[in-house]
Amino acid sequence: MNSRKVVNMFFKTLFVGGIVGLITSFFVKGQEYLNFINPFNGLELLGVFLFFTGYALVFTVVSQTGFFAYLFIHRFGQNFFRSFWPTVQVLLVAFALFDLIYFSSKEISLLFKIMMTAFILIYGLIIARIKVKQTNKTAFIPALFLMVVVSALQLSLVLRAGDVSFIILMLMPLLAANAYQLLILHEVTKVDEEHKRRIEERRKQRLEQQKRKRMEKVKKTSDAKS
Repeated sequence: MNSRKVVNMFFKTLFVGGIVGLITSFFVKGQEYLNFINPFNGLELLGVFLFFTGYALVFTVVSQTGFFAYLFIHRFGQNFFRSFWPTVQVLLVAFALFDLIYFSSKEISLLFKIMMTAFILIYGLIIARIKVKQTNKTAFIPALFLMVVVSALQLSLVLRAGDVSFIILMLMPLLAANAYQLLILHEVTKVDEEHKRRIEERRKQRLEQQKRKRMEKVKKTSDAKS
């Protein structure tokens, strides 16, 4: 993974999250737009447009922060729990699903909490399945862990508030950004042939420099003795 690929992934993820969040706002907060369409008020309409775009971008950045934290947690879990790490992840997934229903704000209806939890689980299973097809079978549980546990932790920012519309406005860009980052991760971390060639050339140059230095040192030693 090099800096160019990371920056490229960052901005592409921002774009995905921003677009998904903006489209979601048309359905969830459609009245906010209609208020300034009839009668038409371009400046106010632009303000609403920018507000919901910015809202989506904020939670896309939250998604990106959580994603990189997940990469660290996953590596730590592998080293600490070793062969038990998949089991631990499954248990955490189950707890996160329970948490989404039980510990969310009491102002949110039970039906909405169940539907939201089911949606996150089904969406996570679909994304995990796609990840398996892209890579291998061992990717299923880590992918599901990211899509459920990490998403649930990120959603906790709004779940305590009890505003269903803003929960949806956060949920959609968050899931879209998490899924996008997960599905392109193997492409970002893959070392392309051109990059390999440059690394090999730099390695050869270092070896040549070390060899010349050793030869110069030997020559100086020989001259000093003579």
